[in-house]
Parts: sequence; structure tokens; C-alpha cells
Amino acid sequence: MDDRNHLLTLAARCETSSKPDRELDADIYEALGFTVRRKPTRLATRRTPAGGIYQHGSFWKTLGAVSADIDVAVSLLRQKAPGWSWSLQCLASEEATAFQALVADCSGQGVMGSLALCAAMLRAMARREPAAAAEPASPAAARLTET
Repeated sequence: MDDRNHLLTLAARCETSSKPDRELDADIYEALGFTVRRKPTRLATRRTPAGGIYQHGSFWKTLGAVSADIDVAVSLLRQKAPGWSWSLQCLASEEATAFQALVADCSGQGVMGSLALCAAMLRAMARREPAAAAEPASPAAARLTET
């Protein structure tokens, strides 16, 4: 599965999830380029994180609960796409899907604001993915393709 399809699959998982999920958290971090060290399943419990992320080349940090905490989801979005605009609204209705998010013109929905924001962010990242692959690696490569 290519990166774009993987991001879209994760977005769909966020939208269909009925509650926060630590494995989903780890998958989101990995898809966004973090190195995730996962705990063996026999050591991971509901109260302990599923693993950690490697940051700044020197230390491990506990894996943030991006699917459960809107502050963590916003912080991750600001870190990975600082210039992107986003919005989140609560839809007061009888439906299970109560939140809708918009990130860089991509929408997502979920039973929690954090899940909706993750879905929209992953879709926006997937939309950006082909453009990043199409850009030349260097100015020299750009000159070669123009001639």
C-alpha cells in the first residue's frame, strides 16, 4: 500500500472508530513520519501507552493520545503542517457522528473532536503526498527536467 492510500485508510479508521484507540495513535504517528517503538502486546494495558516516539534524535517520548485528546491532535497538526488552517464544529444531533473537522479544505468526521480532526488531517496529508513526490529533489534536477 502506498503512503497516500495508507493515510486515507487511517482517516477512515478514525471516522469509524467509536472510541480512542492506542494502536490507532501509534499508526497515526508512524504515518506522519515518526519512529514509533511499540510495546509488546502483553505489556500494553488500557492504562499504559502502546509505546513511544523517537524525537530529536536522542530520546523517547510517550506516545500522545492523539485519538483521545484534542490538544494532542492540534499540537501534532501544528508541528507537521504549521501553516494550515483548521476548524472543528460540534453537530448537535441524534447521530453517532457528532463532530466535523476541516483541515486545509479536507473534511473529516468522528464521534470525538480529536478523531474528526485526525481524519481531516490525514486526508489533507494524503492530498499533499503526490505533490511532494512530483517536486524535483534539487534545483539541478529541475533544470534537467526543463531542458
